[in-house]
Amino acid sequence: MIVYNLRCKNGHEFEGWFRDIASYDSQSGDGSLSCPSCNSRRVEKAMVAPSLAASRNVEPVRRDTGSTGQYMTGLRKYVQEHAEYVGPKFAEEARKIHYGETVDRHIYGETTQQEARELVEEGVDVAPLPPDIDN
Repeated sequence: MIVYNLRCKNGHEFEGWFRDIASYDSQSGDGSLSCPSCNSRRVEKAMVAPSLAASRNVEPVRRDTGSTGQYMTGLRKYVQEHAEYVGPKFAEEARKIHYGETVDRHIYGETTQQEARELVEEGVDVAPLPPDIDN
């Protein structure tokens, strides 16, 4: 099962549970998703922060009360300061961590959309970083 945070055009946020990525893609593509609050059929995935374990004695990410851009910039900066950059080997390294083949730690890097889908299907906790809007 995959759980996505979803948001409708009216800003209502809710969870959607799907058997796999293909199920979400199918339901999203044919317009069968609807908001439980207002029945809007204009539904998309909501932005989520990457999962960072609290047991690492790291300050949790706090939402800035300013603009969304400031929040995204802050989130990106937080991840860059508190996780290890592994570059294009992200998918490989994430799998090693997930399966206990290497030290458990926070990482970030690059991967293709296909590799990201495969990681999610395997149950590896991953999330995209917000874009770097300052550059």
